[in-house]
Amino acid sequence: MSASSHRLVPPTRRLLRYAVASRFLVVALIILWRSLVSPYDTSASINPPCLSATNSSSPAPSVLLTRVGSAIERSIVWDGVYFTRIAECGYEYEQTYAFLPLLPLCVTIFSKSVFAPLVPMIGYRAVLGLSGYVVNNIAFVFAAFYLYRLSVIVMKDEEVALRAAILFCFNPASVFYSSVYSESLFAVLSIGGLYHFMNGKYNYATLWLALSGCARSNGVLNAGYICYHAMKQLNEAFSSRKHSYLLIAKILLAGALRSIFIFGPFISFQAYGYLNMCMGRSVAEMRPWCKARLPLLYNYIQSRYWGVGFLRYFQVKQLPNFLLASPILSLALCSIVYYVKLWPEVFLSLGLRVSLKESKMVGSSLSTGPKGQASTAGISEYGATNLSQDGGPLKLRKKTVRREKMVIEPSKGEAPDRLQCDPVVILPFALHLSFMVATAFFVMHVQVSTRFLSACPLIYWFASHIMGSGSIGKRWGHFIWAYSAAYIFIGTLLFSNFYPFT
Repeated sequence: MSASSHRLVPPTRRLLRYAVASRFLVVALIILWRSLVSPYDTSASINPPCLSATNSSSPAPSVLLTRVGSAIERSIVWDGVYFTRIAECGYEYEQTYAFLPLLPLCVTIFSKSVFAPLVPMIGYRAVLGLSGYVVNNIAFVFAAFYLYRLSVIVMKDEEVALRAAILFCFNPASVFYSSVYSESLFAVLSIGGLYHFMNGKYNYATLWLALSGCARSNGVLNAGYICYHAMKQLNEAFSSRKHSYLLIAKILLAGALRSIFIFGPFISFQAYGYLNMCMGRSVAEMRPWCKARLPLLYNYIQSRYWGVGFLRYFQVKQLPNFLLASPILSLALCSIVYYVKLWPEVFLSLGLRVSLKESKMVGSSLSTGPKGQASTAGISEYGATNLSQDGGPLKLRKKTVRREKMVIEPSKGEAPDRLQCDPVVILPFALHLSFMVATAFFVMHVQVSTRFLSACPLIYWFASHIMGSGSIGKRWGHFIWAYSAAYIFIGTLLFSNFYPFT
């Protein structure tokens, strides 16, 4: 297809092709490696009866397509074994509470509705696995679309947005988005929630972000966007000469309620675990975490069964895992440093002291010498939330102010390197990614960073922007695509055959 015909194809249609093709590629590679390589651990196919059915003497029903059902069951590996077991039997053991309920719930619903007719043919557990694969691959396609839409709003550049979404389609953690893992559901809910939030649909966005906390525990961090938005509104309220205490109370109440709502599912799940594991037992029978002043089941499980804790992974024998995580950590750090160096005043003040005058200072701070002079090219309309009083009580209203675009002019012979995004909008994404990187490096199993950070939009925005920056961008592009391709091939080979990957 020629370049001119590429331009005629709508970006969403191009993205759909890439998203679907990427999932077919990953699934095809999983099937290929499963057929060529003997799995390291074959215990995944062992599925004892549910504890609630141990007294049942009825034989397992026979299935028609035994080999197909067995192949699907054997393809369920690593955490997928837990998710499938929970969908089938519920939360039976203490360690299963490390896996949040949204994916098992979706798998159960699909297996008992859409795919119920397949149970006599391939068996119930195979249907559960098939449901997980279908749910996650569909969710991934929607996540790619939401990332594109969010990127258009934030980056204000359709080309950069499309490239960022395509990079997400072929991200290094792709194998997890097409397996029975919670990454796809988390990505579509968190990125979709942020898209609705940027569109001003705050209550709708809060619901999506709260559901992301039902998929993965780090979904609660999305409350940070709500808190930052409330902080910005409070700053503008206090900066006004005629601020209203009623307005300030409304901002605080709305921010607090939305944040609590996002934390709600995770807290409720901890309470559910406490009721099941601690209530109705004598003190001698209680697990240690039940007796704690703040009985957090999730923290105890992560520490007790997976050895998660501050600096606990800093061991010589874990050096290979640090090397495995180094590409994504390096890319994430480059993303953060890049935007901090562009707008240091914004980051140092947390965006609370940015005014029209200071935006000019930000623009002047982009100067990079004769090879990359910063300038203010053109004036853009910027929708800022200001305070006004129109013959009545003080209230928030939208006011259009003039704000200069920050544009980095390229050196001679290089492609344009335009940044049209608002630094204050970028700031919470950078803060969120910074916290995630610190947690992954100092607290978690560091190799999990590849999938832990894979749903952070800032990484794709940085990579997309830098790849369109002339000759330097081409070198970055070669590195990023080589890294993604290598991890897709290696990941599908190792992960699908129960070898350690991330």
